[in-house]
Amino acid sequence: MSVKVRFAPSPTGKLHVGNVRTALVNWLFAKGQGGKFVLRIDDTDLARSTPEFEQGIEDDLSWLGLVWDERYNQSKRFDRYEEASARLKAAGRLYPCYETGDELDRRRKVQLARGLPPIYDRAALELTEADRAALEAEGRKPHWRFKLEGKRVAWEDLSRGHAEVDTASMSDPVLIREDGLFLYTLPSVVDDIDMAITHVIRGEDHVTNTGAQIEIFEALGATVPGFAHMPLLVGADGQALSKRLGSLSIAEMRDQGYEPIAITSHLGRIGTSDPLEVAESVEALGNSFAFSKMGRSPARYDTADLDRLNAQALHAMPYDTAKPRLDALGVDLGEAFWTGVQGNLQTFGDVAEMARIVQGPVVPVIEDAAFAGAALAVLPQAIDADAWSVWTTAVKEATGAKGKALFMPLRLILTGQAHGPDMATIVPLIGRDRIASRLKGETA
Repeated sequence: MSVKVRFAPSPTGKLHVGNVRTALVNWLFAKGQGGKFVLRIDDTDLARSTPEFEQGIEDDLSWLGLVWDERYNQSKRFDRYEEASARLKAAGRLYPCYETGDELDRRRKVQLARGLPPIYDRAALELTEADRAALEAEGRKPHWRFKLEGKRVAWEDLSRGHAEVDTASMSDPVLIREDGLFLYTLPSVVDDIDMAITHVIRGEDHVTNTGAQIEIFEALGATVPGFAHMPLLVGADGQALSKRLGSLSIAEMRDQGYEPIAITSHLGRIGTSDPLEVAESVEALGNSFAFSKMGRSPARYDTADLDRLNAQALHAMPYDTAKPRLDALGVDLGEAFWTGVQGNLQTFGDVAEMARIVQGPVVPVIEDAAFAGAALAVLPQAIDADAWSVWTTAVKEATGAKGKALFMPLRLILTGQAHGPDMATIVPLIGRDRIASRLKGETA
């Protein structure tokens, strides 16, 4: 069987780490199996969906390397949903209900007070044609519920193993609102059928929904796809993600300087038995993906891990890959510069500060003018690859300083900072004239 999966975001906001993880796992599973990844825009809520958010979804997925094989908009498929709803109505599986939200809420409270489960009592099934006509004459419009069979629905979950849901313990789900708007469930099932989706991969919070959806697949005479329900994300402390982190958008992460391969490696490997390291590519990540590696415990999302992976990605980035981005920032000082500073980068944008250290202006920090003068006196004429070693040996002999007392003052004078790139690499890039000026206390 050729694998085909889908990601169906709503264009009512920006993609965030939670739903991107769902997109990523779908993509990894499909590509690892040589299958197809479908992008399906869930824009049935025409009032809240916007072209800007839709474009943002495409931009974010493309930036992450999650390129789709097929693309659809649910807003262009209302005729198919109407056809399916007509079939379900004709079969007696989709029935009209007229209760208001307040009436349903009161019923639930009464049921709870009696120690009964707060599920819909199917009172609407007892209405006669005359009853329905009278309610509609009052101005009420029906919402439509799918009549569950009230049975145990079982499936073999790729992530959780054997799973069962008893639909007798559930309310008949509303598929169509009073205003005629299709809710997510029916369009999703119809699309999965029409698009020949073989596997539905999502968070474990959808397990109960799956029981109802399997019944809808069966009621429409369709083959039921496979399912995988992943453990949800939690924060580093094991608690549910904070609202801020849970809503952290990919666009914001891009602006903060995170590399796409760091994000995909992080989201693709947390909660699995694979080492939390940067993958060579998102394709390589897909080739190594397997649900058997995924644990049952919630996946721990720790920004410290992401920061480490981001730095790891930069430290391994070849100059040829970095060059276009260095050019865009106006700081391409050559391959020697890149290889010399990349080990100190946390985000790519940090390279601009490294370039400033080389080109200036730098305000030297001189704590001992006599030391600086002595260092200037023995500064080699040729500032080549061996200059740092030769020079520090000469400064040590001239001043008696050694260890940190030797190296730290020189770093502060030449870079204005206590930490930074390897001095042996950076000194030849700074050049003799700027070194001399900085030793004199001049901003250069």
